[in-house]
Amino acid sequence: MTSEITLFVNPTAGSGRGARAAQPAASALRDAGFSVRTVLGEDADDALRRAREAVAGGTGALIAVGGDGMMSLALQAVAGTSTPLGAVAVGTGNDFARALGLPVRDPAAAGRLAAEVLKAGTAREIDLGRVGERWFGSVLASGFDSRVNDRGNRMRWAGGRFKYDLAIVAELAAFRPVPYRLRLDGGPVREIEATLIAVGNGTAYGGGMRICADAVMDDGLFDVTVVGACSRTTLLRVFPRVYRGTHLDHPVVSVHRVSSIELAAAGVTAYADGEPLGALPLTATCVPGAVRVLAG
Repeated sequence: MTSEITLFVNPTAGSGRGARAAQPAASALRDAGFSVRTVLGEDADDALRRAREAVAGGTGALIAVGGDGMMSLALQAVAGTSTPLGAVAVGTGNDFARALGLPVRDPAAAGRLAAEVLKAGTAREIDLGRVGERWFGSVLASGFDSRVNDRGNRMRWAGGRFKYDLAIVAELAAFRPVPYRLRLDGGPVREIEATLIAVGNGTAYGGGMRICADAVMDDGLFDVTVVGACSRTTLLRVFPRVYRGTHLDHPVVSVHRVSSIELAAAGVTAYADGEPLGALPLTATCVPGAVRVLAG
């Protein structure tokens, strides 16, 4: 293993926390005997190109400094390779890092943990979801939750969980069930009306909303959470429970464990790891052991 580590930095993450977090993380890695270089980019495409060049060049690890968006970008560079992925989680949601039990908003601790795992050679293999050429680590959202994401992304004046809470309230005014067509593990096509369908490799999205609360990241399966058609009143009772993961026992909610899912619905945009993925239809596949992560 090379002793050179690449920090993949989003300087704007968490209202500037990304830029400030890079230095203590780098110091912790250097104190452990690693050399560190930093990769930035003029935009997402340029940053991804540079990250892929670092991976192809044999860097000892790619460590993303930022939030879930930066982790999503880093996954595109390391998935399917032997290069381990670390996280210095200083963004708004940090759902991927939380699912792995990594330090959040403590860049020095994150750097020390990454160094310890690298030295011990104990990087953990986890699964990833794949849609076409796009990889995701946490949750693929479609339906009410993706519409909330659409609206939340338009709210420039609010941030964090508060932004998504406001977006939920606003979307409730236009709430209606979505007619879906879905196929689980190549089985028969099912036509259902649902409020949302979330495909979980990890447990949470939106900064702690544990929509797929029982998902395990190394079992080779997605947890697919289906919130069936329901009234606004029922949704108002069920949705707040998502922060504790206790919504899964409600009669309107069902969970399916599958290795692949085909989803189709008119006028629905899918999000993966909080980033726009594209309009349905799509096919998502769980790829076992697709990435090695610097986690305990």
